[in-house]
Amino acid sequence: MWTEELFGVKKPIIALLHLRAMPGDPLYTKEDTMEKVVETARYELNALQDGGVDGVLIANEFSLPYQKQVSYVTVGAMGRIVGELKRDIKIPFGVNIVSNPIASIDLAAATGANFVRSTFTGAYMGESGITDTNIAETLRRKKALGLDDLKLLYKVNPESDAYLAERPMKKILHSLIFHCFPDALCVSGTSAGEETNSSLIEEVRAASEGVPVFCNTGCTAANVKEKLAISDGACVGTAFKVDGKFANIVDPERVKVFMQQVYEYRATL
Repeated sequence: MWTEELFGVKKPIIALLHLRAMPGDPLYTKEDTMEKVVETARYELNALQDGGVDGVLIANEFSLPYQKQVSYVTVGAMGRIVGELKRDIKIPFGVNIVSNPIASIDLAAATGANFVRSTFTGAYMGESGITDTNIAETLRRKKALGLDDLKLLYKVNPESDAYLAERPMKKILHSLIFHCFPDALCVSGTSAGEETNSSLIEEVRAASEGVPVFCNTGCTAANVKEKLAISDGACVGTAFKVDGKFANIVDPERVKVFMQQVYEYRATL
């Protein structure tokens, strides 16, 4: 499985590095500076790596509300941040400009990222209105940039939103795998930090045709052994933060406690 080759372990834990609000974002205040954003990101990156995570996904998580067509300033800011962090990154890393798959792939090309996670497929709706993805254009952009080794992690159920036309998960997966060539499938809860339903992970894995399946939200130190038993890895963000709250920064001790549970589980494999 490619995940073991890239991350060097079975059932890798990909930590989410949630970048603070950047210029142009509603949450970016007069007191904020790009230097502060970079240094906070550096602190969190080091806390995650020192705690033992296997990979890191750098995302503009605090660019709320997310743009359907990302601003140039956001792409530029993320390029600067990743560029400044590169000397400190010691593990495989990915990038994600939320709700903008092609911009994420462009950023990966510019920064040398190993993977991208995004909602690459489907049409869905939520508080931001209706979103219609374009997987054909996305994959052709990846091809045009020569990114044959870039891994794409597909969200199979968008957080917070709903598909415009509900279909059985088995049918979605069959079509997605046949037409869209995912490298991994990410199964989510209802929002960031919300636990992913174990039965849904099992349903996706049963129909995954050998494509790796990640638990995408809601993994904690208390449930990670259960989630890893039915998946091929996990993406973890909120559980690593102070008091387990999305808005807070990474707590080094929470990372270590979480990863100790992972090491104990892997010892049984």
